[in-house]
This record gives sequence, C-alpha cells and structure tokens, in this order.
Amino acid sequence: MDLSGYRVEIRRHAFLRALERGVTPDMIEAAIRGGEVRRFGKSNVKFIKRYRDFDVICVDEISGRRIKIVTIERRE
Repeated sequence: MDLSGYRVEIRRHAFLRALERGVTPDMIEAAIRGGEVRRFGKSNVKFIKRYRDFDVICVDEISGRRIKIVTIERRE
C-alpha cells in the first residue's frame, strides 16, 4: 500500500497502550512503513511487522486521505 498520499495520525490512547505493552515508537514506524498490510472491513487496515519473538500490529481506520491508528497490539 502506497502511503505517500495519506496522512498518518497516531491517537494518544493507542500510543499510551503501545508504551504499556513494550512497543517503542521506532517499532510503530517500522510496522507502518515496512510491515505487511491486511485490509478488513470497508475502511480498516492492519499493519503487521514480525520480529523474532513477537508481532507488532497497528489497527487503523482510513477516512478520506487520513489513516488513524486506533490501537497497537503486541502478540507473542
């Protein structure tokens, strides 16, 4: 997915939950820029970045030319 035409916004709630779960800002950026893209629903997308011991998953909403990151997960 080409992100050049979109403006990416990270919600405060998502950022705080990511920090609580041990996901750093550089991991979030790596997931968005170089992760696998899975679309679901009409306007939702997940960016998934695999690391050795866990996956970082950014669940997003697309509205117009904006991508809003709703939550960030870490799966073992």
